Amino acid sequence: MNPNDKIYIAGHRGLVGSAIIRQLTASGFNNLLLRTHQELDLVNQSAVADFFQDEKPDYVILAAAKVGGIYANDTYPADFIYQNMMIEANVIHAAYQHKVKRLLFLGSTCIYPKAVEQPMREDSLLTGVLEATNEPYALAKIAGIKLCESYNRQYNTDFRCVMPTNLYGTYDNFHPENSHVIPALMRRFHQAKINQDSEVVVWGTGNAMREFLFVDDMAQASLFVLGLDEKTYQANTKPMLSHINIGTGKDITIRKMAETMKAVVGFQGKLVFDDTKPDGTPRKLIDTSRLTQMGWQYRVELTQGLKKTYQWYCEHEQ
Repeated sequence: MNPNDKIYIAGHRGLVGSAIIRQLTASGFNNLLLRTHQELDLVNQSAVADFFQDEKPDYVILAAAKVGGIYANDTYPADFIYQNMMIEANVIHAAYQHKVKRLLFLGSTCIYPKAVEQPMREDSLLTGVLEATNEPYALAKIAGIKLCESYNRQYNTDFRCVMPTNLYGTYDNFHPENSHVIPALMRRFHQAKINQDSEVVVWGTGNAMREFLFVDDMAQASLFVLGLDEKTYQANTKPMLSHINIGTGKDITIRKMAETMKAVVGFQGKLVFDDTKPDGTPRKLIDTSRLTQMGWQYRVELTQGLKKTYQWYCEHEQ
């Protein structure tokens, strides 16, 4: 890419999209195409087609998606599968029709089977049953990968896919019901501190293991993969196994994460784990060796990332 290329970031207001914009702007890329949901409904095929016809982007970063935690996935399964599949199909097809130079599709590690061997390698895709609570969302993301791979095979496009682990950071969704574990807990710890509550209750035993990646690291990794020359990218992937895991390659218990969060927020009360509530998948750790071999490594450790996130939360969510 060069600074004059038109780069369309779908989902630029989201957690990942906003981080990608910060990275692009800092690197001198200012010809960015940005549209809010109100300005461009990506579920609307004709609206997407008209946008690509009018703007003719050189590169596309597809970070737009309907996302949420366990509660949201379980409550709105039809919304999650329909909206995400429509967004992917519309944008990827339009990118092909209008000869976009390169597209990057952002997925999720929930694409992997529930009982898969840890750490999860890229080649474990489609080898087992998915986690029931987010199966519709996971299926939509798998479809996005296969759309990219199929267009590459049939039309010789250059559409790439990255699968991030659990993300957190500035501009996250801190909704009390529809957010992921880190922003949800951060909000609860902060409110408990303000209210001088005696305890904060966390669902589950605290023994489940999770991997967390700071969103600025995710943005850097995304642009790293997008910027790889075709020879390097193809040498490290396969035509129908082209997605790349992005993460830290190490995990932590929910208990340890919550204790770290408690210290960062400054909550002085007690931490209580409700073991009558589900833990979810016992462990979710991805194998990042494919990306590491290409030359990328994460930079931000969890404590540092939580501090940056909490500072942003206090400045913007009050």
